[in-house]
Amino acid sequence: MTAQETIASLTAQLKEAVERLQEVSDTLRQTQEQLQQTQEHLQQAQTRIAELEKLKTPPADFVKANKQKPTAQEKKPRKKRDAQYNHTRRRARPTQMVEHRIVQCPDCQLRLGGISLARVREVIDVPPPPPVEITEHRIYKGWCGQCHKWHEAPVDLSEQVLGQGRIGVRLASLIAYLRSVMRLPIRQLREVLRQVYGLEVSIGEMVELLHRIRTHAQPVLDELKGQIRSSPAVQADETGWREDGINGYIWSVSTPQIRYYEYHHSRAGAVVKQLIGDDFPGVLGSDFYAGYNSHQGLHQRCWVHYLRDVHDLKKAYPDHQELSTWAKAVKDLYEEAVAWAAHGADPGLSPRQQQQARVQQQHAFEQRLWALCQPYVDTLAPQQTLCKRVEQFLPELFVFVAVPGVPSHNNLAERSVRPLVIARKISGGSRSPKGSQTRMGLASLFGTWMAQGLNPFHQCLALLTSTSSLC
Repeated sequence: MTAQETIASLTAQLKEAVERLQEVSDTLRQTQEQLQQTQEHLQQAQTRIAELEKLKTPPADFVKANKQKPTAQEKKPRKKRDAQYNHTRRRARPTQMVEHRIVQCPDCQLRLGGISLARVREVIDVPPPPPVEITEHRIYKGWCGQCHKWHEAPVDLSEQVLGQGRIGVRLASLIAYLRSVMRLPIRQLREVLRQVYGLEVSIGEMVELLHRIRTHAQPVLDELKGQIRSSPAVQADETGWREDGINGYIWSVSTPQIRYYEYHHSRAGAVVKQLIGDDFPGVLGSDFYAGYNSHQGLHQRCWVHYLRDVHDLKKAYPDHQELSTWAKAVKDLYEEAVAWAAHGADPGLSPRQQQQARVQQQHAFEQRLWALCQPYVDTLAPQQTLCKRVEQFLPELFVFVAVPGVPSHNNLAERSVRPLVIARKISGGSRSPKGSQTRMGLASLFGTWMAQGLNPFHQCLALLTSTSSLC
């Protein structure tokens, strides 16, 4: 190949390479333009998503937020159980024993020696449901020729049946227990009696039976209300309840040993006075609902509610350092007050001096809390609403420091209404004023028995066979 041919070939190759380079350059320019357009579309989409997030309807108040699982570094060490729980499961006392003995070797049929107990296996079961006892009382009568009238044989069934009904006290106690403690709807309760015991009881008969039980227990309910009014400290709470499709409220008043409930159409403060009386001498524990303001005596507001609102405010303003500092100071002050109340005043002082020391410490905590909140009351700071709440309820926040035995929260009242809240979700409420009254009465009885560590079924049975008070 001559030099000219070589030059021509290289020139052609160079031209081809320049053309391919130009094509690649054009493709790269188009790709860059597409990438820029995609980035613009992505930015527009992100902006639109942010706008839609602002318009999104927040979840209802009863919907709990998702719980954030702690990381491996944040996990706390597992708490050790008390020594009293570190033991194996205790065997129940057997009601019968079955021995399985072996005499001959299963392989060579030689008689075995040294026979002894090798192991024990426990089987727990329930016996077949007993048949329902149906007793027919045949009452005879006779004619008196001298008095000229009929006479019947005297019969006293007051310890076997309630009123003029046919349901015995044991079956009545079972129905009330399943209805109140197990929260079974009437129709499911009817199916239990049918499937387990082969007993047919109409819905109306069971409803009327529950009404009679509540009427029979009215003296006990009156006594419970009297004990509530004479208690040194009670906790109150309220929750919704529907009666024949109309919204109303369950009012709960509780002590560690007593649960008492009433249904009212109103949520006004007058109900509080109706429950605990106008001259209640003890300490009322409640949340910050304005209906409880009608009580003019000693009052302890719930710190758990207040700190929960503080926590929610911190979540709403996660980057507000001043708010975080204030919230931590408030919580530290509360924990210090709880620790002081648990330790109490100097036991070497006289009772009167101890009481004076507790009151002085209460005022000291109130002054310190007000010092934390006062700078934000008349400002636009996020915590100004919570600080105004402190200004309004300051004398009712540290009563637990001055009065021994008074908790700083109303957790007991919250837990007391929970069974009825679950019952409301199952059945939706009650159908009549009488039904509401019966539901609240039975809840008061069974809740009180369970709070006292008693067997509710046995207590109901004893109530129906005796006219004496059991609470």
